Amino acid sequence: MTTVPVREHRPARPTRFVAARFAASGELGGLTLAGAIGLAATAVGAACPVLGAPVVAVVGGALLSPLARRWRGVVQPGLDIARVRLLRLSVVLLGAQLSLGQVAHAGVASLPVMLTTLAACLAGAALLGRGLRVGRDLRVLIGVGTAICGASAIAATSPTIRARDPDVTYAVSTIFLFNVAAVLVFPPLGHALGLSPNGFGLFAGTAVNDMSSVVATAGSYGPAAAQQAVVVKLVRTLMIIPIVLTLGALVRRREAPAGPAAATRRRPGRGGLVVARRAARLVPGFLVGFVLVAAANSAGLLPAASQEPLRRGAMVLIAVALAAIGLATDVAALRRTGGRPLLLGLLLWVTVSVTSLAVARVV
Repeated sequence: MTTVPVREHRPARPTRFVAARFAASGELGGLTLAGAIGLAATAVGAACPVLGAPVVAVVGGALLSPLARRWRGVVQPGLDIARVRLLRLSVVLLGAQLSLGQVAHAGVASLPVMLTTLAACLAGAALLGRGLRVGRDLRVLIGVGTAICGASAIAATSPTIRARDPDVTYAVSTIFLFNVAAVLVFPPLGHALGLSPNGFGLFAGTAVNDMSSVVATAGSYGPAAAQQAVVVKLVRTLMIIPIVLTLGALVRRREAPAGPAAATRRRPGRGGLVVARRAARLVPGFLVGFVLVAAANSAGLLPAASQEPLRRGAMVLIAVALAAIGLATDVAALRRTGGRPLLLGLLLWVTVSVTSLAVARVV
């Protein structure tokens, strides 16, 4: 009787090799897809500053999300890298545009306006968001996006609060809508109110979100208004730091374990050490990098010729990361969110605009 050998197992090493090749191709495939959309969005944003690359990227990614879901096994690893690691790297590079000297040059008048609009917007996001029954993460993203610097603030905040991709997409799209409205409405409003170029620059720098829209809005009012608006907007961007740290503390407090383990951490004699360790854990690594780059810029350690390439690099990375977020978005779930977040964005936009004008008149 002749026996036929049956091959039941494949060698382990080729299997691991194929798995590694598949994982590598998944990272490459997702990064290539997000990168292509991000670069295309950057080109569109350069040609049409009113739109801006971040919005084009996230909307383009969302439109192609059914394709990404069909190829999920191939592209998902790369999309995860783009929407987390590249997003954090882009925030670090944004620090190259800031310096401590710019805070002083913005003038004493700008700080009360910025702080008041920030407080009004965040309080409005909490109160109005609850009243409209908007989800906690989504109202936080819309609030910080409206209060600070649009897509960049959303990019910095989303990993800290572990926001879902649909919430990030909806928040960025909402911010975009009112950026366009600001470009169209604010210059005629400024002329009707008789605002000076510096006054309008202060208004645009505190009430418009993304930098491209700030430049587009204030630029139509004149070069002096544009210069003032850019400086105010850069100072306003610094508010990302305390906001993200506060949100990180709240998230960690909400997720902290209770019971005997917590009691153990409060043993006498260890209070200072516990506080120091908690403080260290509250600071995300990418935010530390952001502060270090800004400090290096303040100290003159960054060559002037490097700032523009770093800015462009940061914006490209933000576009690629937001394209990945759009690709990972379930558009059907986004539609089910309804119009309440959009209404929240409208109310916050009006709140910030009215508060900015009112406080500027007083100070």
